[in-house]
This record gives sequence, C-alpha cells and structure tokens, in this order.
Amino acid sequence: FQVAVSNPKDVVRKLHNLCRESPDKFNRTFHWIPVDRWCSSDVERMKDTVAELSNDIADSEKWKLSLERRSYPMHERELIMRLTEKINKPNVDLKNPDKIIRVDILGERAGISVLRSDEILTVMDFKKQ
Repeated sequence: FQVAVSNPKDVVRKLHNLCRESPDKFNRTFHWIPVDRWCSSDVERMKDTVAELSNDIADSEKWKLSLERRSYPMHERELIMRLTEKINKPNVDLKNPDKIIRVDILGERAGISVLRSDEILTVMDFKKQ
C-alpha cells in the first residue's frame, strides 16, 4: 500500500532506526521504499523520469537499476535495457552501488527513486539478526 508523506526519505530513515530497535513492531509490513516521483508506467514516460532523476547520481558514483513490477507485461531484462537507455553515468555496479535507481511498477503507475541502500527498509533483514 502507499502512504503520502512530506519527506519520504527521512520517514524511512526513522522507520529504519525503529525497526533496528524493535523489528517485532513490523509484523504487517515488509518493505518501505521512498518514492521521488510517480509517473505513468508507459515505457517512454518512465525512461524520461529515470533519466531526469539520474542527475542525482554523480559521475564518480557507482549505480544500478532495481526493478520491481506487478501486473506489467514487458519482460524484465528488456524493460531494464529500455529504462537505462538515457542514463549517461559511467559506473554501473550491480553488487555494490552507491546509488540505486529504484523503479516500482504497480499496473498503470510507476514510482521511481534514486536511493542509497540505507534509504530502503527491508524488515526481514532486521528479523534475521
């Protein structure tokens, strides 16, 4: 489900700290991902949004694109190739990026963000500890 807040990255950082202290408080939610921009899930619109947001990545920073899709017909590999066509950043690193271009497609809408790994909360990571 989606929650609208004024500063999503700050909210997720606070939830990250809360989850570290008390992971049992997160029994019904598993992922918290701040969204920089919502757009149509039309490939061209997403590609333009990804290119625009990629300006938040310095040329010296390593990056990768992470894609989650629900109810979307295009094959994942083809979609990743299309979405990264307009990104002019040289340092792709799929294992240890400084920034993650996160694309979440939910049917006709897509949430797109440029994030550091500590700006994404995966509750199961804390429950394993």
